[in-house]
Amino acid sequence: MGLLFNDEERTLIEAVREYVARDVAPRAADRDENSVFPVEELRAAAAMGFMGMAVQEELGGFPFPATSTAIVYEEISRASASVAVILSVHNSLTCNAINQYGSPALKCRLMPLLASGELIGAYCLTEPQAGSDAGAIRTRAIEAGDDWRISGEKAFITSGAHAGVYIVFAVTDPDARTSRRMTAFVVERDTSGIEVAPKERKLGLLASEINGITFSDVVVPDTHVLGEVGGGFGVAMSLLATGRIGIAAQAVGIAQAALDAGLAYAKERRQFGKAIAEYQAIQWKLADMATEIDAARLLVRQAALLKDAGADYTRQASQAKLFASELATRAAGHAIQIHGGYGYIRDFGVERLYRDAKATELYEGTSEIQRLVIARQLLGQ
Repeated sequence: MGLLFNDEERTLIEAVREYVARDVAPRAADRDENSVFPVEELRAAAAMGFMGMAVQEELGGFPFPATSTAIVYEEISRASASVAVILSVHNSLTCNAINQYGSPALKCRLMPLLASGELIGAYCLTEPQAGSDAGAIRTRAIEAGDDWRISGEKAFITSGAHAGVYIVFAVTDPDARTSRRMTAFVVERDTSGIEVAPKERKLGLLASEINGITFSDVVVPDTHVLGEVGGGFGVAMSLLATGRIGIAAQAVGIAQAALDAGLAYAKERRQFGKAIAEYQAIQWKLADMATEIDAARLLVRQAALLKDAGADYTRQASQAKLFASELATRAAGHAIQIHGGYGYIRDFGVERLYRDAKATELYEGTSEIQRLVIARQLLGQ
């Protein structure tokens, strides 16, 4: 990776690796085994500036370009994809939302708290009947003087029980076309009428929690509208494009961890009188993993560079997420195969990579949705 990153980025890589080795890796397996939310890891991340990567410096943040943010997510994901996804939703989908679309007063009040980690952010778009079809959400926001009253149910909300700030999408004009039906709001956790369901039991990312959230006649002021009324669909799609770079970087980190584990084990494990790394069947798996990881990392880099340049990166973000997420599942599967029966045992850790990798093909747009986005971009639709 020497030529891929500049001196400043290589320094960042070293700093993130120190944080991971000190604060994340030692507890990652236990956090997963016992489904414990990583409070201490996030506190340490805030001290490193990783909770404020989308917050202006004057508001207490450490604004990172997309290329550097991707580095952070990749390196953390090599030890704990759970910690990485919490940070990704907090930064890419919550802080970015307020930074890009919030009023100056809203930014001045909330951004310092988000940057310091005092508040964690959550993104509330998905609903029980509206996943890939985001335009089908039913949560309603009804104008009442200078306020809005929000009612509805959201599903699969990362950090839902721990968040202090929610980015909530609600229908404000049910008769409008899809692109103008919804509006984005900032809803603070201490607002009356919010009920968070118990955390969902899931396959992987067990240190990261997801919850259903019900909003019952929740009152928010007009100043908590993000962007313009009716512009919520555009806000959602813009934020998801940014978030997909982060999820792609997360997937690369998982895949890299799978390669590292597979390579180490192949050199150590002996069968029929020699290390299994000497067998062509194993060598080809390792070669394929290494080649595809480099390709995925370059796709992430391309999307991040385009974003930093202010260019359209929608297609490239979807390409990076599609390729990297499917690679992560494939690479983790190879790592299990290289470990043989031990790969199926929790003590060896590669099965956790497999469980965590699968989620990257699902959230912030499934692989099928990414293919649809890419095709539509190519066709100019």
